[in-house]
Amino acid sequence: MPMKRWILANAVLALALAACASPPESSETAERSALEADTSRRVLSEEEPHGIVVDFKDGTSQEEIDAWEAEWGVDLTYNSVEGPRSGVTIAHGVEDVDAALERIRQHPAVESAEPLRVYRVPVGEEAVFDEPAPALDKEGFTPNDPEYPRQWNLRMIHMPQAWQRSHGKGVVVAVLDTGIAYEDHDDFKQVPDLKGVRFKKGYDFVDDDTHANDDHGHGTHVAGTIAQATNNGVGVAGVAFEATLMPVKVLNHFGAGTSADIADAIRFAADHGAQVINMSLGGGGYSQVMADAVAYARKKGVTVVAAAGNAGRPRVEFPAAYPGAVAVAAVGPSGVRAFYSSYGRELDIAAPGGDKRQGDAGGILQNTIDPRDVSRSVYAAYQGTSMATPHVAAVAALLYAEGASGPDEVERALFAGAARVGGQTWTEEYGHGLLDAEASLEALGGASSRWPSLWWALALLALVLLTLRGRERPGYLNILLRPSFLVPLVLATVGAFFLRSWVGGVPGAAGEVVQVAWLPIPDWQRIIFGTRTVSPLFYSALIPLVLSIFAIKFKGLRPALGGLALGFAGFLAYTAWVKAPALAWMPFTFMARPWLVVNVLICLFISRAMLRRESP
Repeated sequence: MPMKRWILANAVLALALAACASPPESSETAERSALEADTSRRVLSEEEPHGIVVDFKDGTSQEEIDAWEAEWGVDLTYNSVEGPRSGVTIAHGVEDVDAALERIRQHPAVESAEPLRVYRVPVGEEAVFDEPAPALDKEGFTPNDPEYPRQWNLRMIHMPQAWQRSHGKGVVVAVLDTGIAYEDHDDFKQVPDLKGVRFKKGYDFVDDDTHANDDHGHGTHVAGTIAQATNNGVGVAGVAFEATLMPVKVLNHFGAGTSADIADAIRFAADHGAQVINMSLGGGGYSQVMADAVAYARKKGVTVVAAAGNAGRPRVEFPAAYPGAVAVAAVGPSGVRAFYSSYGRELDIAAPGGDKRQGDAGGILQNTIDPRDVSRSVYAAYQGTSMATPHVAAVAALLYAEGASGPDEVERALFAGAARVGGQTWTEEYGHGLLDAEASLEALGGASSRWPSLWWALALLALVLLTLRGRERPGYLNILLRPSFLVPLVLATVGAFFLRSWVGGVPGAAGEVVQVAWLPIPDWQRIIFGTRTVSPLFYSALIPLVLSIFAIKFKGLRPALGGLALGFAGFLAYTAWVKAPALAWMPFTFMARPWLVVNVLICLFISRAMLRRESP
């Protein structure tokens, strides 16, 4: 057995790593359930004892690292094949972890250094759940897979209608999990219902080889929800069945993996063509190395989707809680938050995850492997936020296939299309609402056009000019043709979205500017602060109001500030019209729209003052 796998296996036994999704209730899984129960009695820590991970700046050579090791008293090695590029190294057997980290963190070549953490597929728990089931919409495309009628989850998110618009063709979805049963290799066999599915070369970060085969079952089940072969007359269906899967193994046969492996895998997927990354794993606490990896993928234009966790408590687990990741909660067949699903202020959206308390019919059914025999295929009903997450990742693939330009546009469409719960734009239990594939695809058209806010601003400009008397009113065309007025108005309503196609993806400061400037100015806070809910300070008249103070002395700024104020007015008016988004810090959700309307009026007052000509 390779040394890395031997070390991780021992750490897993010490840390009690259990499976996330509930497997089928049968004698075939009794032995595995007994093992999980046994390991769960020996929980010691979320950190691997005496293990550390150090992330060096890009370009740091192994020779330089070797020279510093003697001073630090540790033996650092690249974590994986990605090490020379990612700079992620690990060390085992460190006697005094805190002292070593204190020394290492002081070095200027170190971006971050921390204990080596262990993440796993989440564990569920029981609770009361007796809500009524939602009505299903009209049927659209119905696949001929014989077990499709049992997939209530696909009908819940309106896949029959969504399939009439997109199948996710050409989009690469990386599944960071226990691997996928995607090939015949040694004892591993491809499961029948993945035959014909497209795969892109991945990597096994547990064993450090190119065969990311599943020895657990969890990863194959997750991959099936994303892209199970569909309308093939076999088994069940998948959401984005023409997407391409990238198998990336980061969890071992116990369902556990390290922060170093996961961080390297995120970068690997982002660098090798993935447009969506699915992480149905969590726990282990905050890791700066992983947070940096998620941010790296986001800047590369990748949508990162992760499970909120199965602890049933008001705290979203990592990596879902990292800025830049889409955090997914789970609902059962009733459409109400599942008893096991974690939730909280970092939550983004909810999706079907299952509730098996009434039997397998309440679970998420997919083709996977028998964990006792990796060559044997089974159809299994699992439950968990791990099962909810691939629904969202797959719908993200549908959106990319329909022309979404990046994670910001994908998220806007996901959140705008989500079915509101209780009429609220955002809640801690459901995020922006319950995933709706059909509505998200419809919302993409509005999100991709980006023009409604501009039309609102121009309509409000006409209103402002009509309220001015003849001698005070500037000419309508004269105003529109002045770049000093028009440019701020456009930046505040639609942003410099053309920058993405011209210079998107460039490294360094220029790339950072593009990431911010391509969005409308009120949305800059999403990138600057990485927040999920919207700051009412940005979605307000504050910025135009503060800047208008300078116009008292510098009258040449007035046209620009008039355009900026009108741009904000148009953006906020359209936002209030479509009842989105959730505003942070509001004591009551219903206050969001009045807040927006009041600030629209303030912006109109500012623009009127800035555009009014002085009477001779």
